Amino acid sequence: MTSNVTAVSYGPKLTASGLDKLRAALTGGGATLQSESRGGDRRFEVHTAELAIADGTDAGISALRRALAQTAQDGLDTAIVPASLRAAPRKLLIMDVDSTLIQQEVIELLAAYAGKREEVAAVTEAAMRGELDFAQSLHARVAVLAGLPAAVVDSVRAEVKLSEGAAELVAAFKAAGHVVAVVSGGFNQILRPIAEDLGLDYWLANELEIVDGALTGKVLGAVIDRAAKEKYLREWAAAEGIAMEHTIAVGDGANDLDMLGAAGIGVAFNAKPAVRAVADSAINMPYLDAVRHIAGV
Repeated sequence: MTSNVTAVSYGPKLTASGLDKLRAALTGGGATLQSESRGGDRRFEVHTAELAIADGTDAGISALRRALAQTAQDGLDTAIVPASLRAAPRKLLIMDVDSTLIQQEVIELLAAYAGKREEVAAVTEAAMRGELDFAQSLHARVAVLAGLPAAVVDSVRAEVKLSEGAAELVAAFKAAGHVVAVVSGGFNQILRPIAEDLGLDYWLANELEIVDGALTGKVLGAVIDRAAKEKYLREWAAAEGIAMEHTIAVGDGANDLDMLGAAGIGVAFNAKPAVRAVADSAINMPYLDAVRHIAGV
């Protein structure tokens, strides 16, 4: 069945030769080019190509993505997006927090106050690569925080910086009437003020246990792991009456894989190789608002 899709390409600089190779890869992958446009800003450029493909099934779209991946250009990433998602009147954007919505890994910032930053960072890296069970690794990392005064949470909160383009991305989705959510393997104590400042519709993370003004080295309740992230994506989309085909998920680590796979399109943001390998699209530059162009917002 013939279907319409959009190829959204983005990078620091789009060259004529790079775009020629892109067109050749698209047509070589069975797509018919219908129209093109250029955009972007001083940070990155965007090329949008409206396409018709003979096989508009998930398998057909995946085949076109593979064809593009085999001819990937340095500095140029391309997302193949179903036209129905870009045209949807209401969409849900769900994002990971650490190293996605924000630039840092909060557990590492906290661990620095216990003199354990390098040790914890190594465990975090292994967990994000998918080499460790996330819940077990989280419990092990949080345990090193036992005895720290609760005031370190405020100190860490002051160190956190949003990713470039994060505030603009959220504002654009909200202004267009879409729903924005974040779900994190991090901590509510850090996320709460960020979520409130951005006006997020839904947000959830783990809760650090604090007793008598000190961290106990434990988290309360069930850990937000990769299965939980997909669960909340589905719950929040259903609560808003938004079809899963009209959802966009963004993350960087192995614990994001389930929600990336369940969403209408999954975006790997400066992600680990194992995540880039299976995500529908990838952003390999520091500007989170590139997601706007992928989603057609």
